[in-house]
Amino acid sequence: MLDLRVPPLPLGRGELVGQAAYKREFAIRDSAIRGGSSWKLERRQHFEEAGNPSREALRRGEWDEALRLIEARRDKLRGIAADETARGAVFHRVRVVEEPLTPYVQWELHSLRLSAEYGERVRILPAKAVAAAESDSPLPELVVQDDVVLYRVLYTDAGAADGAVRFTDPEIVDPWVAYLRDAYATAEDIFSYFDRVVAHLPPPAAV
Repeated sequence: MLDLRVPPLPLGRGELVGQAAYKREFAIRDSAIRGGSSWKLERRQHFEEAGNPSREALRRGEWDEALRLIEARRDKLRGIAADETARGAVFHRVRVVEEPLTPYVQWELHSLRLSAEYGERVRILPAKAVAAAESDSPLPELVVQDDVVLYRVLYTDAGAADGAVRFTDPEIVDPWVAYLRDAYATAEDIFSYFDRVVAHLPPPAAV
């Protein structure tokens, strides 16, 4: 059972990183991982993703095209999987989901299911499982790389990426790694969730 006590994340003990710098840092740290684990916690139910053709198709209401463009990523995902396997790097994602699904989450779960086919460890956590921990505010958007560097990922009100706050103090990072491991163990595998909840849904609204 998931511990309802959420670890502290005092922003004053982190370092603000702009969006461009965060993307560079993430890529450098990711490529350097050898035999390590990384974690992502996603809580928001809507994001904007500039430069993603499938996301743009969803915005236009072109659902079949959005799904086709997701499928077109197979070669890229195959290459990423080969690289991560060679480095012994494992990426885990815990996706908190509210039901009924927002159009964005419905679209994203198609994309995440494909990523899971190529080795990304994706599990779905119902929002009700974390509701008691969100009495003051929603869970943060987090990425932990190699169990040692934690980023609280920042977004605009509209859901566009807006940099991150970096934490490296083990007193802050380690409890969150433990929390994410627990959340991952509690959550449902994306394949069973997708078949049970997502596969039969009609196309979502354009967003």
